[in-house]
Amino acid sequence: MSTVSIAGAAGAAQDALEEGSRHALLRDQAPDAPDTEHYDDKVGEFGYVHSYESGSRVDGPGIRMTLFTSGCLLRCQYCHNPDTWHMKDGRKVSTAHVIERLRDFAPALRAMDGGLTISGGEPLVQIAFTRRVYAAAKALGVHTALDTSGYLGARADDDYLADVDLVLLDIKSWDPATYLRVTGRELAPTLRFAERLAAMGKAVWLRYVLVPGLTDEPANIDGVARFVAPMRNVEWVEVLPFHQLGAFKWKALGIEYKLAATPPCPPELLESAIARFRRAGCNAR
Repeated sequence: MSTVSIAGAAGAAQDALEEGSRHALLRDQAPDAPDTEHYDDKVGEFGYVHSYESGSRVDGPGIRMTLFTSGCLLRCQYCHNPDTWHMKDGRKVSTAHVIERLRDFAPALRAMDGGLTISGGEPLVQIAFTRRVYAAAKALGVHTALDTSGYLGARADDDYLADVDLVLLDIKSWDPATYLRVTGRELAPTLRFAERLAAMGKAVWLRYVLVPGLTDEPANIDGVARFVAPMRNVEWVEVLPFHQLGAFKWKALGIEYKLAATPPCPPELLESAIARFRRAGCNAR
């Protein structure tokens, strides 16, 4: 898909968003942005965005436009985008501008059985902004996906979720102590959100990041598998192998990277984990 420039000749600063990459390091793009922890915008006329990609094949079905929002409450040890933790590191963009760009891409996204995925960071930090974008996407006939940890799932009311066709849900550990170690937050809100999605029949692709020496314990994997297997709304379990592609960001941002010596996930460990999910009755890949 061709790239369309979205910065107008005399565009306001908050509209200076250009197509980029999730792998780009960004910081201090909006130094006056509010604190992520206590952000509570209820209007959604603008948002804070790290970047967007127009040809993603890894964020849901088909070819997708993926919008990476800024702001996250988790501090995952293996995060490959720590520059999305704080909204000040993203760019302030008007919601109208994002929708305008989505409208340009909508015909191609529909033709390629793709859609819009909002990722992050954590999209549910900016609930009013993402609500508006999802509503616009559905009005354009575009398939929608939410990539989330589920930690803030209670913020997404039924009306919000009605405009989301697919949830890409990360369950990062079954063992609560390991989850706390990995993310700095509690596991329970994510499990409650998963159960709510199951009760709604909302389509889910569950994601599990496999980190050697951290999330690869068989009992940990089996716990997630047993939890998910009865949920008929879970179409896929995707086991994602740990990699070091984001390590440079931690160094550049001056953040201690505890997994610096952890090797990438070997193929045999990945195959073993996928097999464990399949034995529990999950569609896994």
